[in-house]
Amino acid sequence: MSSLAWIDFDEAERQRAQRIMALFQERESRDELGLGAIRDSIADHLFPGTSTIQTRLRYMLFIPWILRRLEGRDGTASQLSAEGRAMEIRLSDALKAGGETSGVIGRDAGARLQRLPSSVYWAGLGAWGIRQFPGSRETYYATLPTARRRRQRSEVEAEGFEDLQTGSWHPGLPAAPTDFLETATFALTDDEAQFIKDRLVASAPTSLLTWLARQSDNGQCAYIWQHPSLGDFPTAARRLVEHAEVFSGVIHGASLLYNLQLAELRAREDWIDLYRGRLAQWAADLDAQRLAAWSLADFWREVEHPTHTIRPALVRFVQDWVALARTGAAELPDSDAARALVRDRERRLKTSQSRFANHAVRDRWGGASGADRLSFRWGQAQSHLGDLLRGQ
Repeated sequence: MSSLAWIDFDEAERQRAQRIMALFQERESRDELGLGAIRDSIADHLFPGTSTIQTRLRYMLFIPWILRRLEGRDGTASQLSAEGRAMEIRLSDALKAGGETSGVIGRDAGARLQRLPSSVYWAGLGAWGIRQFPGSRETYYATLPTARRRRQRSEVEAEGFEDLQTGSWHPGLPAAPTDFLETATFALTDDEAQFIKDRLVASAPTSLLTWLARQSDNGQCAYIWQHPSLGDFPTAARRLVEHAEVFSGVIHGASLLYNLQLAELRAREDWIDLYRGRLAQWAADLDAQRLAAWSLADFWREVEHPTHTIRPALVRFVQDWVALARTGAAELPDSDAARALVRDRERRLKTSQSRFANHAVRDRWGGASGADRLSFRWGQAQSHLGDLLRGQ
């Protein structure tokens, strides 16, 4: 197993690297055409602190509760890390004992669990201000033994040292139930729900997630632009959601055309029929008038985000695809220009691992890759809002 050691990178670079590493682990992050910077910029504006591998909201409390238990214990960093892992696995069993069946991380893997809840939620805990320790999980564990030794010194020797027990986590963190590692549920108490709402207001006051957290209905819908309260969204958020809808709609055709071309190279008539049908439906659903009026200049301005870099090659790809779609979406499945645009984009991104150039890689393709419409983490946000609403 490999690991990373942080030496001279500042915290912004460290967190950027952690986000990239997390994306490689996320099943929903299959990004064959390199759209991730746009997708994640929009998602982080609308729903900061979320990720596609998060499940239930109360993990935002379970993780600090577990780690605070470790902060008063003896041991080396590796011993405390192993103890933390054991407690996270115990949490999975406790949730099953409490009757939870959906969203339990490690429900089936048990002791074989590779992706611990703390790794899934670490970035979100920081984004919401629940975690105040500034570094990575690895750095956190490495700090524990030193912090304990310092706490054991006299007050004079330790003067000026910020106690890790209070300094790593927001001081208003609700107290942990004494038995939560024996039996637990995802139900938030009133105090826990209010704490999370307060953290959202403090950390992301203008985000759509925070606005929605204050509402009495989380709005059941497949995509955020279908939300029944769309007309009441704050102006900036509504504008970004409208841009997200148009972008998601038009770029979906490029993803479908990518899959269609692979189906043709594999000579799979069933897959070919599937993607031709989906492309026909995509073209029929695309609002040509709205697409024609859509301002790409405004779009690029709205999606700009400090932690994501949208490179010129991606800008050109999107603009070229939009220009083709504006000429007539129904013709794009058989357009040489559209096919070449998609094919060349994937080849430049994947080089020797391109499915268009590498037979072995193409033969492992299972018939669908990045073929779903972008939803910008609305599914995860909606789940969290539902948990929050039930806890109010």
